[in-house]
Amino acid sequence: MTTFDFFQVVLYLAVLLVLVKPVGSYMALAFSDTPNGVTRFGGGVERVLYRLAGVDAEQQMGWRKYALAMLLFNMAGMLAVYALSRLQQWLPLNPQHFDALAPDLAVNTAISFITNTNWQAYGGENTMSYLTQMAGLAVQNFLSAATGIAVLVAVVRGFTRHSADSVGNFWVDMTRSTLYVLMPFSFVIALLLASQGVVQNFKAYVDVPLMQNTTAVETVKDAAGNTVKDAAGKDVTKESVVTTQTLPMGPAASQIAIKHLGTNGGGFFNTNSAHPYENPTPFSNFIEMLAIFLIPGGLCYTFGSMVGDRRQGWAILATMLLIFVPLAFGAIAAEQAGNPALHGLAVDQHASAMQAGGNMEGKETRFGIAATGLFATITTAASCGAVNGMHDSFTPLGGLVPMWLMQLGEVIFGGVGSGLYGMLAFAVVAVFIAGLMVGRTPEYLGKKIEAHEMKMASLAVLVPCALVVICTAIAVMTPAGVAAVANPGAHGFSEILYAVSSASNNNGSAFAGLSANTPFWNVLLSVCMYFSRFLLAIAMLAMAGSLAAKRHVPPSAGTLPTHTPLFVTLLACVVIVVGALTFLPALALGPIAEFLMSVR
Repeated sequence: MTTFDFFQVVLYLAVLLVLVKPVGSYMALAFSDTPNGVTRFGGGVERVLYRLAGVDAEQQMGWRKYALAMLLFNMAGMLAVYALSRLQQWLPLNPQHFDALAPDLAVNTAISFITNTNWQAYGGENTMSYLTQMAGLAVQNFLSAATGIAVLVAVVRGFTRHSADSVGNFWVDMTRSTLYVLMPFSFVIALLLASQGVVQNFKAYVDVPLMQNTTAVETVKDAAGNTVKDAAGKDVTKESVVTTQTLPMGPAASQIAIKHLGTNGGGFFNTNSAHPYENPTPFSNFIEMLAIFLIPGGLCYTFGSMVGDRRQGWAILATMLLIFVPLAFGAIAAEQAGNPALHGLAVDQHASAMQAGGNMEGKETRFGIAATGLFATITTAASCGAVNGMHDSFTPLGGLVPMWLMQLGEVIFGGVGSGLYGMLAFAVVAVFIAGLMVGRTPEYLGKKIEAHEMKMASLAVLVPCALVVICTAIAVMTPAGVAAVANPGAHGFSEILYAVSSASNNNGSAFAGLSANTPFWNVLLSVCMYFSRFLLAIAMLAMAGSLAAKRHVPPSAGTLPTHTPLFVTLLACVVIVVGALTFLPALALGPIAEFLMSVR
């Protein structure tokens, strides 16, 4: 790595850490049970919203009622997105006159956006109307992110409440997540992006003349839309002169802001943050990367504030950084080393590549290898899925890093809310293991960890893992699954493994090379997205309900401190070991095998 590459990563981490405390403190005030400046400022709007929705803000919910409200609310959102995408050809704000989505694609898209996955088996600029983008997808970007934050707040209350039968009010937590956190933060990010040239309008697409005309070869089709064949059975083609280019327009900046801030992913345009209208400058690239980690990082400090010991939040954040930083540098180094398959050939991979050189295939040439590699690790560590390069074109080891970051459960920062409550599940497992080592009943944050908590934590940790390995096996054994793969061998297996890992961990990024818009893949990935999101959330709410009902246990000489470097190391090891033991065999068949074949 060059000095400049190293500086980019260090600058990013430094700015992130500077913002963690103020952002985390603000969010702690937003979710506080006691009145403060934040809640008083928006209290009038809050009360109006509760009155309109018929919500009793003072009513507390047990974990079952909280979970039921969450499921019903998200089911309503899924039906709304499905209806918009199926009816968009008859609805307004569709200047390009896009057709309705097919039923399987509409279901896949609806589930994708309510689960904070934002997996896209379609191209945004040639599939979705402005109305569907705004009223369906952008709205769910807010609500799915708010759902993750709300569940986290309920889980934290499980640790802070004593002998209680409630974990809060879902409707209040959702309202505050949206009103106090996501909307104002998104407004600021959207203004910053618009200032850099990200489009925000309602214009129809614009045709502009090319500086230099070109030719395109296309197949000839008959009136029924069937490809015309010649006497030899080959497709009949014709050349046409291309004189114009169509520039997509639309309300992009507003959706791109929440797409990153809510760790949603999903591009307004098909090429996502590699598109110059989504990510035009190095500064916009930095802002988008920062937005992905901003709330997950701040929530670590919020967690420490809410449990009354900020050291606990810093310990969780330190664990995340302990795993993330080496993997980020590893991914960048793997790409800068170049494609190993070309090392023995008369090819200088450093002659024309930007900065330190290496594998520029699939990289954003405006930003270079370091910024693209950093973006890839950030977006897969968080449950975001936005990309500014093509992960399918990474080197085998460079592509392994973002894949494994997802497979770790996306608890290394992870999605807003969901990443932290996933990490808390690992923390419960870690203190249980420590308790077994010394022969004591494990405790975490003053609550004894017993059989019920371990069952729920284990369920939360293992559900995404099970979905990945089982659904990958189904895909490779099914003709419809294998037929979608464009590349044979180990790389084709990596494309399948990556897609299922992305869906099962609610990430949404893709390796590409996989024709995922088929009934088989739309259904399979919908199952992965839905059950991974909601089974994990329900398990954590069940654990929160059990913890809230327990009394506080004062620390004793045998209590394991959970804010020390020792616990940080133990927690990091638990996360890594679970990921390694579960996925090493699958990774050996995919990226590791591809690497070994390329260096023969």
